[in-house]
Amino acid sequence: MAANRKPLEKHRRIVIKIGSALLVDRQTGLKKSWLDAMCADIAALKGKGVEVLVVSSGAIALGRTVLNLPAGALKLEESQAAAAVGQIALARAWSESLSTDQIIAGQILLTLGDTEERRRYLNARATINQLLKLGSVPIINENDTVATTEIRYGDNDRLAARVATMVGADLLVLLSDIDGLYTAPPHLDPEARFLETIAEITPEIEAMAGGAASELSRGGMRTKIDAGKIATTAGCAMIIASGKPVHPLKAIEAGARSSWFAPSRSPVTARKTWIAGQLLPAGSIAIDAGAETALRSGKSLLPAGVRQVTGTFSRGDTIAIFNNSGREIARGLAGYDADEARQIAGKKSAEIAAILGYAGRTAMVHRDDMVMTAPSEPRSGAEKDEKKGKLHA
Repeated sequence: MAANRKPLEKHRRIVIKIGSALLVDRQTGLKKSWLDAMCADIAALKGKGVEVLVVSSGAIALGRTVLNLPAGALKLEESQAAAAVGQIALARAWSESLSTDQIIAGQILLTLGDTEERRRYLNARATINQLLKLGSVPIINENDTVATTEIRYGDNDRLAARVATMVGADLLVLLSDIDGLYTAPPHLDPEARFLETIAEITPEIEAMAGGAASELSRGGMRTKIDAGKIATTAGCAMIIASGKPVHPLKAIEAGARSSWFAPSRSPVTARKTWIAGQLLPAGSIAIDAGAETALRSGKSLLPAGVRQVTGTFSRGDTIAIFNNSGREIARGLAGYDADEARQIAGKKSAEIAAILGYAGRTAMVHRDDMVMTAPSEPRSGAEKDEKKGKLHA
């Protein structure tokens, strides 16, 4: 076990994400014995003072089984109908299994807008915190009955990470059909190495992500790494582990193989956590090397360092900031509308008034409204090898 990795019972608040394939069998439906064992694990943690939230996939998978829909990809309206049936069945199953240990389940259905829009984000957080205060276990899922392809999470890995940061959890556990992160897909590459500890999510780590696993699961290693970036930036550790054992949480405690992602040593504030976790930036800004250096030293983004402005956004919208290499390094709230940002890009702050006709803000994105989302890239091959060696240790 990693030096800084704590037993599950030593955490204050844990979010557990459960993949569809763990809960639902395509032929027979709900895996009730597995769910009962999972709930027993949750009860054991709650008995030791740990607050537990569950982000449960399975509504569409369960609904399509109940409705006897054919195998393969579903049309949007078929997915929404399956979710409508499956959500009822899934909530009932969780409620019944948790009640064995006198635990009350509370259902929360979220859409992308509930976490992307600040007021709705705060309202959802207040509801979840109240359920925890009352001793309930919130069972959270994306509201697939109304979400469309254009406005959805599309996977519960990132949703779980957003929930974890929303409620200030100190651990996110992603349970799926793979036991952790490998240097390459293990079923394709016999030389793939397992990574037990990931100190930070570097470009090399991101490059190791694979694709989605099955028709019952929309997520893959790519979404898990994305979830890790959201969670660890906010100071929340993350574990990727197999959920196949009958008691998956007990298996982790007993030393079953899993990958642990260390939380950031300098987590961002609650407001910046919301900014960093935004999944749909309204636009983007490309900056030069000098501006990147300034941002990494804690300074604001000035117009002079901006090379390109992309998208249509308004002042206050979240935008992504890319470096010379085309890699996203930060997110922040725009200080200008997109059209104005294009006019002053590359210009000195003293020129803003003459260009726009009024004395605008000095910063394109102020440091108080910005959070770095990626570590510095090593400057040489030797540095890359050194860092890579630490991560793979």
